[in-house]
Amino acid sequence: MPAAILLLACLLALASPAQAPEQDVWAGVERVVAVGDVHGDYDQFVTLLRGAELVDRKNNWSGGRAHLVQTGDVLDRGPQARRALDLLIKLTDQARRAGGRVHALLGNHEAMNLYGDLRYVAPEEFAAFRDSDSEARRAAYYEQYVEQLKKSPPPGGLPRFDDEYRKQWLAKTPLGFLERAYQFGPNGVYGKWLHSRNGVVKIDGTLFLHGGISAKYAGYSAREINERVRAELAAFRPPENGFTTDPDGPLWYRGLMQDPEDSLRDHVDRVLAFQNIRRLVVAHTVTDGTVMPRLGGKVVGIDVGLSAVYGSRLACLVMERERACTLHRGSNIPLPGDSGSGLLDYLRQAAALDPQPSPLARRIAELEAALTQPLRK
Repeated sequence: MPAAILLLACLLALASPAQAPEQDVWAGVERVVAVGDVHGDYDQFVTLLRGAELVDRKNNWSGGRAHLVQTGDVLDRGPQARRALDLLIKLTDQARRAGGRVHALLGNHEAMNLYGDLRYVAPEEFAAFRDSDSEARRAAYYEQYVEQLKKSPPPGGLPRFDDEYRKQWLAKTPLGFLERAYQFGPNGVYGKWLHSRNGVVKIDGTLFLHGGISAKYAGYSAREINERVRAELAAFRPPENGFTTDPDGPLWYRGLMQDPEDSLRDHVDRVLAFQNIRRLVVAHTVTDGTVMPRLGGKVVGIDVGLSAVYGSRLACLVMERERACTLHRGSNIPLPGDSGSGLLDYLRQAAALDPQPSPLARRIAELEAALTQPLRK
């Protein structure tokens, strides 16, 4: 059987039996490190994990019984997503054997890749899957593609299959494209692994997820969210306004980090009460450069812009017996319990550790102005 036909048969085959879903509720965890969006920046990810004392110089697990929560969007934008994903897969096994855990959650970009939406895949990521047979495999696939079009012409009629058409097709199908598609398919290494991941995880008094909980999804438990997310992804077809595609869904919702705090108070309090938690930790929406608490710490944003495409900012959330702090460029800064003077002091401490000018400068200036406004009146 030609390589392209074999590949397509594998891609279209029924998925292998799914791995057992990960446990999604945990209690009595002494140390949790939560890292936001990686977006293909393996080197920054490793630097952060080493700083948090979760991996050693050889990038093996050294965190003992600690739990690492990575809240999704390992994929896309940056050039080393495959390496970052391989590291997470390795650490998941190593941490479990050491008594710790790695919770690699699903973000909207993981869902996009599983659905075949590859708009944000970096060119280097396709090249990472290229092998010695890639050119022959792609050529065979092109011939099969043309024959299939001739058998079932599109509504607008057949294109001219000339050199220009072939050139454009090859540009849209770089070497490594087919191999990557297989590995993210139902029988591929990454496809199988991602299909076993959770969308949310609850650890003691904190719920972690990629996007957030909107009013539309406020009545779903962690278990129900995870079951719905896995069921949708297992269908390999993006549902209209489903849990994995809806802008208000748990993988996409930005309101917890973007809406005015006053407009969120009642909603967040209802979510915390329903989930029986004290805080929500979310990513997806890039902060001003460090872990960003809102509503006095009831919501914590951890997408700090770790990847080089967002500024190479080094910060993550660390919780030890529910004492929360930010590990910002190697220094621990306790999270404030308010959104006023405590937050301002926290941001100033983080900014002092940054290369200058700090990306936090604008946020600090805005908060200073807001806090002095009553005095001017």
